[in-house]
Amino acid sequence: MLADPLSEVLALVDARCVISRGFSIGGEWSLHLLPRARLKLIAVERGSCWLTVDGVEQPLRLEAGDVAVLSDRTSDVLSSDPALDPDDATELFARSPEPLVRISEPSDVVVVGGHVELNRGGEDLLLGSLAPLTHIRAKADEAAALRWLLGRLMYEMSTHREGTHFASQQYAQLLFLEVLRAYLADADSFPPGWLRALADERISPALRLMHSAPERAWHLDELSKSVSMSRTTFAARFKSVAGVPPLTYLYQWRMHIAQNALRAGEVPISDLASTLGYSSESAFSNAFKRTNGVAPRRYRDLAQAAALAVAVDDNSRSSRRTSPIQSVHPSQAASGSG
Repeated sequence: MLADPLSEVLALVDARCVISRGFSIGGEWSLHLLPRARLKLIAVERGSCWLTVDGVEQPLRLEAGDVAVLSDRTSDVLSSDPALDPDDATELFARSPEPLVRISEPSDVVVVGGHVELNRGGEDLLLGSLAPLTHIRAKADEAAALRWLLGRLMYEMSTHREGTHFASQQYAQLLFLEVLRAYLADADSFPPGWLRALADERISPALRLMHSAPERAWHLDELSKSVSMSRTTFAARFKSVAGVPPLTYLYQWRMHIAQNALRAGEVPISDLASTLGYSSESAFSNAFKRTNGVAPRRYRDLAQAAALAVAVDDNSRSSRRTSPIQSVHPSQAASGSG
């Protein structure tokens, strides 16, 4: 069976530690939110509201059951009326440790939000392919799945059950999968990139071939024949949807595999070079350094040192935890619904 590129990418990007909070509110209101991660989700459980996003010209009306996905936005505002001056949501959420913050009565509107955090390689590979704002309407299959997963995260945080941290990590992976599936359903409207190439029925078979054997020295003739296109037409179409030529994509995919392997453990550099199709360790090292600025061994040392620092910081913070919100992701504890 040929490789499933979407599953492979999910294994590499380390989608993790989604923190999700929500709020209920009524009357006239406006809240300014500061995202704490580059990929954010907002789900309207009850009522409706306006979403105003920096860099997006028009406010978006969100109805009950809708989900909005924001990529690389520095701030956003949820409101009953876009003309209202917003309050700082961070201060309001900091007053309550509860997963669902009751801001005002009656509770005409209920909103749940969350983040998906990716490793550096995942951000580089995926986020450049995503639109700043995507509206997943309630009738879409993906919207129902996203709302259910956010609801499960809220449940895990509010019940204090054993295994909450592990369960939240699994829900994070599934949440990210449904986000990507939602993008794939309408990929033609997004910028050129990996997701748009995967969604292109004429190009995706060649993409799968490269993923099935990244170590192979693929040639344009082979790839173009696999999709029944001329070499020139294939190269032009691939670049138009992926943003890079086919063999550049193959090179970049090899580098993502290498980065993940080096972060994960002590794989010998010579074995990694062979696995990725390089004739020698030095050839691989030179290619890796051109892309990443450091040699493979140095990259591994820096990645492992960074992972150790995060683990130490998490352990230090865990000793001071007082709320179930922090048990999922301490650094996001006061992030509000963003």
